[in-house]
Amino acid sequence: MAFKIKFGTDGWRGVIAEDYTFDNVRRATQGFASYMLSVGKKGAWIVVGHDKRFGSEDFAAAVAEVLAGNGFKVWLTDGATPTPVIAYAVLDKKAAGAVNITASHNPPTDNGFKVRNETGGAIDPEGLNQIEAGIPDEVKDVRRKNFKEAEAAGEIVKFDASIGYIEHLTRDGLIDLQPIKDAGLTVMVDAMWGNGAGWFTRLLAGGKTKVIEIHNVRNPSFPEMKRPEPIRPNIDVGLQATVDNRADVLLITDGDADRSGVGDENGEFINQLRVYGLLAYYLLEVRGLRGDIVKTLSTTRMLNKLGEIYGVPVHETGVGFKYVAPKMTETNALIGGEESGGYAFRGNVPERDGILAGLYMLDFMVKTGKKPTELLKDLFEKVGGEYFYDRVDSPFTGDHETRKKIIMDNNPQTLGGLKVTSLVTVDGFQFNLEDGGWMLIRFSGTEPILRVYCETRHADKVQAILQDGLKVAGIEK
Repeated sequence: MAFKIKFGTDGWRGVIAEDYTFDNVRRATQGFASYMLSVGKKGAWIVVGHDKRFGSEDFAAAVAEVLAGNGFKVWLTDGATPTPVIAYAVLDKKAAGAVNITASHNPPTDNGFKVRNETGGAIDPEGLNQIEAGIPDEVKDVRRKNFKEAEAAGEIVKFDASIGYIEHLTRDGLIDLQPIKDAGLTVMVDAMWGNGAGWFTRLLAGGKTKVIEIHNVRNPSFPEMKRPEPIRPNIDVGLQATVDNRADVLLITDGDADRSGVGDENGEFINQLRVYGLLAYYLLEVRGLRGDIVKTLSTTRMLNKLGEIYGVPVHETGVGFKYVAPKMTETNALIGGEESGGYAFRGNVPERDGILAGLYMLDFMVKTGKKPTELLKDLFEKVGGEYFYDRVDSPFTGDHETRKKIIMDNNPQTLGGLKVTSLVTVDGFQFNLEDGGWMLIRFSGTEPILRVYCETRHADKVQAILQDGLKVAGIEK
C-alpha cells in the first residue's frame, strides 16, 4: 500500500530516506501540479526553492522536473534561499505559486515540502485537502520531464531570488537601512546553520554597525543545538556569544529563516510571545501605522490589549500560517503571527519573515535609542504589566481521538490554582483563566507530539499550569 502523504499546519514533513524519499516528493509534487491545473494555472510559472538540509537541492530539482512534466515553467533558486525570499519571488516573478523544500525547525533527520499560492502566502486548508486528494498512489502515475532537457528548453530557469527581495525592502518602504547602518550597534546573529546566514551582514554592510555571525555555514547535522528552532536550549551558544562580544542584541533565524528569535543585551532570551508584542508595539507606536492584527490562539493576549489601546481589530485563528495568511490577505492586516516565532507584515507577502522581523527590532532600537530590556519595560507599562509564557512538548501513545476524550473527560475547574473561566476548541483545547491568561493543549501538525502552552500574569504559576495541563491530557511527568 502506498505511503499516505499528509499535509499538516505548514505542508508535509517526513524522515529523510524513510518516508521522505524522491518518489514520495515526486508524488507530492504531482498532487500540487494537479491542484494548480484545477484552479486554472495551466502553463504558469512556479517558483521552487530549498534550504540547506541534506539533499534539499536534489529534492528541489526533482520537484522542478515534475512541474515541467505537467506543463509548468519553473523559476528554480540558484542556491539555498530563505523562505520569505522565496515567497516574495512569487510576486516578483508574477508566478502562480511556489514549492519550497524545507523542514524549517525540525530535527536534522527531517525534510519537508511547503506549498504557496500566488500571493506568496500559505494555501488554505481546503486547498491543502485538494492537493492531498490529487497525490497519486504510484510514482508511475507522476508526469515528469528530464531536468537538462527542460532547462535547455527554457522550462526550468535558475535565478537569484535575493536581488528582487532586497530591492523590495527599500523600494516599497518597509525599512530604511541607512540609520541602522549608521547607528554603531554590535549585532550578534545566530543563523542556526541555515538560510539566514550572511543576510544581516550583507544588508547592514558599509556603516558603523558591526554584525557578528555564528553557525553561518552549511551543516545539516546542526551541531550545538537539538534542532534549528529559535528557542532555548538551541540558542544557548548564541546567548553566551552575545555576552562575550558585548553585543547590543542577538538576532536568531531558524533553519529556513522564516522564524526569528531575539536575545537581549544581557544574553537573556526574549520569548516569542513577547517579541510579537514588541513588533506590534513598534509598528503602532513608533511607526504610527494602523491596521488589523492577526494572531493564532497560541500567542499573546498583549496583542488584544494593544488592539484596545490603539483602536485596531484583533483576529484570532487556529495555529499555523495556513490560517494566518488568508486572514491577513482578507483584512489587509498590519501584522500577523504565531507562537513559534513567525511574524508577517503588511506591504510584504503574507508569509513569516525572520529577516524583516530582525530588521524591525533593530529599527525599534535605533528610533528609540533604547536597549531590548528597556523596550520590553516600555511594552509592559503600555499593556498594564508583565505576561509570562512557556510551553512543554510530550510524545504520547494512542490516537488523537482517544486523547481528546481524555481531555474532555478530565474537564478541569482550576489550573495552577487559577479558576478556568471558559473553554475554546477552535484548535485543540484552550482553557481561559481568571487572570486573563490561558492554557492550550493541542497536537502538533508536523510531529507526533502533544504540546501544552500557557500564558499568565503570574510568573510563579507558569510551571504549575503546564504540569496541570499534562495531567489533563493524561500524561504524567
